[in-house]
Amino acid sequence: MENRYRIGIDLGGTNIAVGLVDENWSITARCTLSTRAERPAREIIDDMAKAAETVMAQAQVEKEACLSVGVGSPGTCDEKTGEILYANNLGWRNVPLAQELQKRLGLPVYISNDANCAALGEVKAGAAKGCRNALLFTLGTGVGGGIILDGKIFSGGRSCGAELGHTLLMAEGEPCTCGRRGCIEAYASATALIRDTKREMERTPESLMHAAAEGYGKVNGRVAFDAARQGDPAAKRVVENYLRYLGEAVVDMINIFRPDIFILGGGIANEGAFLLEPVRAFAARYAYGGALNPLPEIVCAALGNDAGIIGAAALEG
Repeated sequence: MENRYRIGIDLGGTNIAVGLVDENWSITARCTLSTRAERPAREIIDDMAKAAETVMAQAQVEKEACLSVGVGSPGTCDEKTGEILYANNLGWRNVPLAQELQKRLGLPVYISNDANCAALGEVKAGAAKGCRNALLFTLGTGVGGGIILDGKIFSGGRSCGAELGHTLLMAEGEPCTCGRRGCIEAYASATALIRDTKREMERTPESLMHAAAEGYGKVNGRVAFDAARQGDPAAKRVVENYLRYLGEAVVDMINIFRPDIFILGGGIANEGAFLLEPVRAFAARYAYGGALNPLPEIVCAALGNDAGIIGAAALEG
């Protein structure tokens, strides 16, 4: 029987990652190029089509052997119409992405939000493989959220829901990029962690965080964690506060969805057990019903950047 493939495209504001994915959800060929988001949408879509053709050529796979193309995009995607309704970091409004890409490639094209695709990728081939109900936080520049219910992406009405990072953590709190104050994203993102690290560094010139930042050439999401591991009191305050914010957000989502598994992805998830163990303990203590109700396993994402490609490839109409 002839092997069948799918093409997954992870569209980002900086890079476009494209992969040819086989029936076992393995990436057999890949291509990455710069988005250059300042360009017109049609030029970016042209590049996406060329990259899809490139991965087929690399693997010597004919177009007839490909079932579909899936795209994970930032912003709000209408999965039924195939439009990107709003993607701030691309400058896109109402772009008919699926229709235009299908014209260029002659294959069915499906789209969804990039965090949704990352969650679906982890369910197909990663940390949540075999689970029917999973929830993902991507802890990066913002906080993305992906929800898989009964094996399928849940994205709300017109695919505009499931913005987990923009649910309230603290009334009248820190300003969020969405225009609201106190969102989860304003406390649990890498951007928020960097903000709080800088504030603490200003208060404590003796902190080991200064040396850590010099080593990286900047203050990034690792500085406070690195210094906290060395026992620095100021860094420990930053990390403990961050883990409390994240723990509160995780507990809220457990209470709403009670998934089989809760996945933490993005750059901060690279802290591994130093991040996971406190969040697990917080959830065990504060999730509704405590030990009386089954708690989801809380794990780090396994696929890294490949999750978006695999999840996009898995999209269906």
